[in-house]
Amino acid sequence: MIDVSFGPQVCTELTSGATREWLVTDGLGGYAMGTVSGLRTRRYHGLLVVAGDTPASRKVGLVSLDPAVTLPSGARVRLGAHEWASGDVDPRGFELLERFTLVDGVPRWRWRIGDVVIEREVAMLPGRSCVAVVHRLVSGGPVRLDLSAACTWRDAHGERRADGPIPRVEQVAGGALVEGAYRLAGPGWTPDGQWWLDVHHREEAARGLHPREDLWCAGRFSDTLHRPGDTVSVLAWKHDANPEPPPATEVVALARRRNRQVVATAKPADDVQATLALAADAFVVRTAESPVDVVAGYPWFGTWSRDTMISYEGLFLCTNRADLGRELLRSYAATLSQGMLANTADTGRVEYNTVDGTLWFLHAVSRHVTVTGDTDLGDELLPALHAVIDAHRAGTRYGIGVDPADGLLTQGAPETALTWMDARVYGVPVTPRTGKPVEVNALWINGLAGVAELTELAGRDASGLWRAHRQATDSFRRRYPAPGGWLHDVLDAPAPAYPLGGSAHHDDDSLRPNQLLAWSLPYAPLEPDEATLRRVAGALLTPLGPRSLAPDAPEFVGRHRGGPAERDGGYHQGTVWPWLFGPFVDACRRAKVPVDEAFVGLDAHLTEYGLGSVSETADGLPPHGATGCPFQAWSVAELLRAHRAGR
Repeated sequence: MIDVSFGPQVCTELTSGATREWLVTDGLGGYAMGTVSGLRTRRYHGLLVVAGDTPASRKVGLVSLDPAVTLPSGARVRLGAHEWASGDVDPRGFELLERFTLVDGVPRWRWRIGDVVIEREVAMLPGRSCVAVVHRLVSGGPVRLDLSAACTWRDAHGERRADGPIPRVEQVAGGALVEGAYRLAGPGWTPDGQWWLDVHHREEAARGLHPREDLWCAGRFSDTLHRPGDTVSVLAWKHDANPEPPPATEVVALARRRNRQVVATAKPADDVQATLALAADAFVVRTAESPVDVVAGYPWFGTWSRDTMISYEGLFLCTNRADLGRELLRSYAATLSQGMLANTADTGRVEYNTVDGTLWFLHAVSRHVTVTGDTDLGDELLPALHAVIDAHRAGTRYGIGVDPADGLLTQGAPETALTWMDARVYGVPVTPRTGKPVEVNALWINGLAGVAELTELAGRDASGLWRAHRQATDSFRRRYPAPGGWLHDVLDAPAPAYPLGGSAHHDDDSLRPNQLLAWSLPYAPLEPDEATLRRVAGALLTPLGPRSLAPDAPEFVGRHRGGPAERDGGYHQGTVWPWLFGPFVDACRRAKVPVDEAFVGLDAHLTEYGLGSVSETADGLPPHGATGCPFQAWSVAELLRAHRAGR
């Protein structure tokens, strides 16, 4: 594991300590999350965030446990940190931090108050909505430690205010039951019951969202730390029929032991791979509906089929969890309808609204069989895979279908954005990419070949699939090269002067990274050449991965910042996407272009934003500040896959 450790110059300075975030997860889609400084900067931050029936339906429960230390002199020192609507930050416990570190994935803070040193660790119990917070006296003492429990119970995407109902808190043995939803347990519980008004979340303000909420101080836990080694611990867990969890110190030990096992199972070649293997584990979850699924990103995403299938090889095959991956592929195959994979979106309903998610599914199944030799799964899913091919050749939803003239896949319908570049502003797609997108057809050609190979492995005739593959490949090679020396992004797109469905079309030669898949996939339609790759890299590559649009394009947006409309408008118009680093590396390696030095920026990024993980996006302009989710599945998965493929 790489060293993730910060001293006082980071911990005590908010522009550094409050922009680096930690995450621990429960394996169910719930989590605990916050910053190195201890300041909550997002509405999503909390010590107990519980997943509902799906990971997208999370609720925030225990928000914080604010420590206050009473020294032998009688002085009382508060170690918590909150920002208020007034602009004040009070208390400022981060100013007493001398170190923050991740130890086997478990965050640890160390405060120094003169000769008194106190450490805190936070861990979640694997497989249960339960968090343990352990405080340990390292030196000095005796001291009294009070822990004020700031609580709520609300949707993770919202906030709760004092003008609504007061949270219901019942005193129970060893602590309290909040809203009938979660338990708090620890020593010396004393009920309180008052609102902390106008807590401010600076990251939500920066994203143009409502930044304030009110918290309910339900009470406090108290105990004395007499000598070094003594602990004061608190547990918080979802109230259900399960027995009480083990002691908090045991939860921390269990979490650390499991994290070590996750890394050992992955058999990493170096510390970066070990760190990424543990990061990958956070996204693999069990839900009420499935024994295994993938969270697309923390803290606000749920499960998305496209993200899951792009991430599949990195999350499952590169971490030696093909057994879990097998079950995931089977469960997703059961969602196929009219040849399309369900996009289990955060809306809470099943939708069939992607053109590429299903094609990534074909790729995932093919890679699973190729890497593991699991031909039994290939045989089992083969009828479903053939049904996908047949539906696409015949035509399915949203105008998705094969053009018989060239064998390429076309797509598009009014007000839809079906590719991974699917952002909308006020309901209008920013990049609809109607027509024949380059990566969609690279995936289509790759999928035809993959299914053909699986068909032959099953002892069946695949000649029809190979004919379709040859026709599409020949058309791709003839039609996609653009005059500028790269590939068209979309063929047969509606001309700008015509509405969707008009009679005139054009070929969009915007320089985008989607073309990387035409060289990177196992059955890619093109062999990469060094000159073209260097031309693409020169325009798009940044230390954190490729930009989504070349900077000289009129539509280029260099900063992925502002309110929802501004951010969505720039989402795919120049914003950097680290997941595309994987296809870039694959293409370079196939072209025999040296690429090892390109890893430096992303490897360093593991300590810059979401600690030990990789962000969703970054600004297209220097210094390429990270944006979006701090912890993103396909970013981690593709960086891990690229690392392992080079070994």
